[in-house]
Amino acid sequence: MDKTIRYTTTPPDNFNPLLALYESLGWNSLRLTVDELERMCNQSWYAIYAFDDQQLVGMGRVISDGVITGIICGVCVHPSYQSMGIGKEMLNRIIQHCEQHRVIPQLMCVEQLEPYYETLGFKKFTSGMTKRIDR
Repeated sequence: MDKTIRYTTTPPDNFNPLLALYESLGWNSLRLTVDELERMCNQSWYAIYAFDDQQLVGMGRVISDGVITGIICGVCVHPSYQSMGIGKEMLNRIIQHCEQHRVIPQLMCVEQLEPYYETLGFKKFTSGMTKRIDR
């Protein structure tokens, strides 16, 4: 990898690039605004951002009570930066943060990503449920 990626927990000054990142992945079906994305990140227990120079190329976050469980969500990498180890590095840092605070990391993912998360030590434990709401 010839790119030097900078990882930080400091939120970006501007969340427009996160909106662009979500849209590049087809992740904005809820039509989240820049303000909602900023609030989402700032209210997370832990968030990590990956930058190539000044360009936001990845992010991930954890929602948690800070005591027992941390739910990993929103881990994403820009399509042109995928398969470069950025997602894995962010996940390793997320897991390390959870372990340092004795918080059990958990996540939900689509079935085809299960083998990827298994390489990081995750094990399938149950099925989840969700309640749809009007937004």
